[in-house]
Amino acid sequence: MPARLTPAIDDMAGLNALFAAVAGEQAVGLAVSGGADSLALMVLAQRWAAGLSGAPKLIVYSVDHGLRREAASEVAMVLGAAKALGLAARGLAWTGAKPATGVQEAARIARYRLMSAAMAEDGASVLLTAHHLQDQAETVLMRMAHGSGIEGLKGMSGMAEIEGVRVHRPLLDIDPSALRAVVDGAGLTPAEDPSNKDPHYERVRWRQAMPQLALLGLDAGALALFADRMAEVDAAIAQMADGCFTEIVRLDGFGAARIELAPFIGLSPAISTRLLGRVLNIVGGRQKPRALGQVERLRQTIAESGLTKTTTALGCVIRIKDGAIAVAREPGRSLPPDALLAPHGELVWDERFRIVNASPEAGLTASVADYLPRHRLEEFLGFKVTAPAEAIRTAPIVRDADGGVLSLGGWSFDERIKVQLLID
Repeated sequence: MPARLTPAIDDMAGLNALFAAVAGEQAVGLAVSGGADSLALMVLAQRWAAGLSGAPKLIVYSVDHGLRREAASEVAMVLGAAKALGLAARGLAWTGAKPATGVQEAARIARYRLMSAAMAEDGASVLLTAHHLQDQAETVLMRMAHGSGIEGLKGMSGMAEIEGVRVHRPLLDIDPSALRAVVDGAGLTPAEDPSNKDPHYERVRWRQAMPQLALLGLDAGALALFADRMAEVDAAIAQMADGCFTEIVRLDGFGAARIELAPFIGLSPAISTRLLGRVLNIVGGRQKPRALGQVERLRQTIAESGLTKTTTALGCVIRIKDGAIAVAREPGRSLPPDALLAPHGELVWDERFRIVNASPEAGLTASVADYLPRHRLEEFLGFKVTAPAEAIRTAPIVRDADGGVLSLGGWSFDERIKVQLLID
């Protein structure tokens, strides 16, 4: 197996390559817990910014989750180290009651929520985290054990959105031993979180198993190379699925979809599963984009038996009709409440439609169309409506203060309103 190239972190050229993705930002946040990896991220980012003309402002964020006594002093240590490096830094705290179970996940959500709010105040557009080569290897192993598809087996992406925060992971190709050397060379003493060695957590168990796997040739580098190759395969499948989407999928103004059945069945399972997942994601309001098992089972049922009865999945109603797979939004499932459209404002309605008030007028309201009779719809639209009843009931309708209908689904009848169906 060919070796992966490890980026240099000990010269300016290497640092420029490491942080190239955020070089054009005005301000960048750094998530620093006080462990060796995140301290190394802080040191490397400071060296990079100090040697770059017009570098982004760096702002360090350190969170006290209130779960260990030592956490407050660790945050204080991070703030002190950041100050010594000439970096702006803020300590954040997760206060209030903590859940009895799922503490790590709740802490992760709270951490990103706190940093997101701080970043908005500080004008930081992207958050750097210290995930490294070993983290990537552990992630791939965990996802493999959980039966992830190709999209999951590509591991963590260098750039992602997490809990509404734009996140960049510049250290994914760096071995943690190299990061520890950076910290030692900077004269810093990292904090040690005992949970990182607690076998109660699945990630720790995989970490402890890694030395044995490495003896068999399955080390962090090999797993990261596997993730790289899965990313290439994933991109190829996505490209092919997007081409097929254009050819055999039709979306209407109510946000419903029709997939031509014969060509869909003729696709390879990997491509048809990806295509079907995209349709369910669009039509269902992006409820569970990673629910691969449900999508696979639905695809298999369609391919093998033709789906003999109406079924539901991921916020959608699915049936076979007139040689096509008809997909509509499921009524009564997480539909949004009425929403006011501010003057010259916009909203994303049900994660499916972007609705814009292009006027200075107040009192415009978006709501669920619900039970509009087809003859009324046909009066508005001027053509025969054949969309599934569920799609009509779950489409948005915008009215003015006098009750006049300004738009329905993706159709606008008034220049004050612009509507766009979101397909990406």
